[in-house]
Amino acid sequence: MLIAADKFKGSLTAVQVAERVTAGLRRAAPDAVVESLPVADGGDGTVDAAVAAGFERHEVRVSGPLGDEVTAAFALRGDTAVVEMAEASGLQRLPAETFAPLTASTYGSGELLRAALDAGARTIVFGVGGSATTDGGAGMLAALGALFLDADGEPVAPGGGALGDVATADLSGLDARLPEVDLVLASDVDNPLTGPKGAPAVYGPQKGASPDDVAVLDAALGHFTTVLEKAIGARAAECAVAPGAGAAGGIGYGALVVGARFRPGIDVMLDVLGFARALDRADLVITGEGSLDEQTLHGKAPAGVAAAARAAGKEVVAVCGRLALAPEALGRAGIRRVYPLTDAEPDIARCIADAGPILERVAENIGRDFLV
Repeated sequence: MLIAADKFKGSLTAVQVAERVTAGLRRAAPDAVVESLPVADGGDGTVDAAVAAGFERHEVRVSGPLGDEVTAAFALRGDTAVVEMAEASGLQRLPAETFAPLTASTYGSGELLRAALDAGARTIVFGVGGSATTDGGAGMLAALGALFLDADGEPVAPGGGALGDVATADLSGLDARLPEVDLVLASDVDNPLTGPKGAPAVYGPQKGASPDDVAVLDAALGHFTTVLEKAIGARAAECAVAPGAGAAGGIGYGALVVGARFRPGIDVMLDVLGFARALDRADLVITGEGSLDEQTLHGKAPAGVAAAARAAGKEVVAVCGRLALAPEALGRAGIRRVYPLTDAEPDIARCIADAGPILERVAENIGRDFLV
């Protein structure tokens, strides 16, 4: 049996989910052979999943989204690094109840990429999601050597709101190692940079952006693209409408500009984590995440796990905190049965607060249904 579940956001990490499910299964079947492979789709928790799969954790001091110094981590195995932008520039790096939609910067994410290069990475899986930022990756590019100057020749202020002041862009100082690296943009988001489906309009409100802020950010990112087009040519405009450009506040755009190739985050992570080999050893796969809903079906980890398992002829069940999908949708996704925590504990608040013990009880039921 293989446990390949994502985190229960706000309650349990993917590693903790695997531990609790394993404990529950062994209550029902003490001799069960259980293998765990915590997974992630490129968002927060991606580095932890890589470390659980055998990568080495590297910690560095970088700039947080507001410019304060934070300790962030990337994962390395051989010459392959897994870098998670949320480690440096994620919402969790902001003080409680604080948002900075116009000023939060991805500079620290660029510092993380540079640290991975310094550690010898030749392939970098750049997982993006959970960002506090909407700066089009400008901060990241600046950390990697780009210059963005205003009309007076001064560096523009951090954050997406200031990009409307960019008069010139100079990418000639970008880290010379970038063209030699396979940079993979791993995300479950394929939005363009701007417009009705762009980063500010779709994701800005989640980061505290008011309708006026969204308008400012969308115009600023459009202007940023125009200035970059003057600097590097038509590729700047092409990258802005490419899938993934709008990921994580547009950091996807910055990554594409420096040559990244976009892949769905869960597909990349399953490859990196060695999922296919673990799947070969399993007869049943348990996947899951905090909420199984419509978003799950659009590139989230459980959908990717279920698709890969179904292609290999393996049966899949899922655990979750909350289930908001009809049986027909689950069937199409390749998930035979779901075990939500709310079946064991109807009180949502208690499910969140006591997710671990409740998940063990749920997993015990899975063990009885499939192992006994």
